[in-house]
Amino acid sequence: MRTVVSRLIHCRSFIPRLAAMTMSTNGRYLSMESNKVDEPFKVEEAETVNVPPPPTDKLLVLGGNGFVGSHICREALDHGLSVASLSRSGRSSLHDSWANKITWYQGNLLSSDSWKEALNGVTSVISCVGGFGSNSYMYKINGTANINAIRAASEQGAKRFVYISAADFGVANYILRGYYEGKRAAETELLTKFPYGGVILRPGFIYGTRSVGSMKIPLSIIGSPMEMVLQRARPLVQLPLVGPLFTPPVNVTSVAKVAVRAATDPVFPPGILDVYGIQRYSQHKSK
Repeated sequence: MRTVVSRLIHCRSFIPRLAAMTMSTNGRYLSMESNKVDEPFKVEEAETVNVPPPPTDKLLVLGGNGFVGSHICREALDHGLSVASLSRSGRSSLHDSWANKITWYQGNLLSSDSWKEALNGVTSVISCVGGFGSNSYMYKINGTANINAIRAASEQGAKRFVYISAADFGVANYILRGYYEGKRAAETELLTKFPYGGVILRPGFIYGTRSVGSMKIPLSIIGSPMEMVLQRARPLVQLPLVGPLFTPPVNVTSVAKVAVRAATDPVFPPGILDVYGIQRYSQHKSK
């Protein structure tokens, strides 16, 4: 019992001594390892360094002054992207305020020397290039022109490439042979050059407000009801020959949303999206 009491007394007498050894005296601290008196720790003011903000992703829209391309440009601007457009006519004829925020390039994808500058600093590309005419012309515009763009973008180090292609329409594929052969050739090239960042959208009829000069053509008057009806008739698409004619139309806003997301989201799955996939992804909010 006496031993326990003596130990308690010893511990109680040690605590004040420990506190005295570590307490501050006139702003100085006593070292526990020696009798040396340490000077106060001096904190120097940190130097201000101007760090530039992280670079903004740059998106190049091929055919950005067209019906689908203009909607894609506006959607990309809403996402805070730096947006450029390349087309044969150059600057859009639209007088909307958003058009002033686009860097416009004029060039022909069939002539590489006229448009390579547009790819400088580009991180992703969306191509809306396409057209109708003779079979040879359609193959050049839908196929060769896009293949040239895909190869050039790959060489310049672009990370992602989105191609607005077209849904199969059965009999129409044969009637517009050059159109569809060109589209499919471009798709094959894209999946080869961008196996992890290439996305192909295959919409059918795209509706929305189309600007022709100063006129606004509301294609949604026809397209929206058709989409609602044909969306419920999805099993009919499986019918031989005529089935693809029941492919529902899709709103141009939905196409633009999915295209921009596919071009900027590094985890967006590569590959082919049909009209139902476009509708599904357009309803999901980007993270």
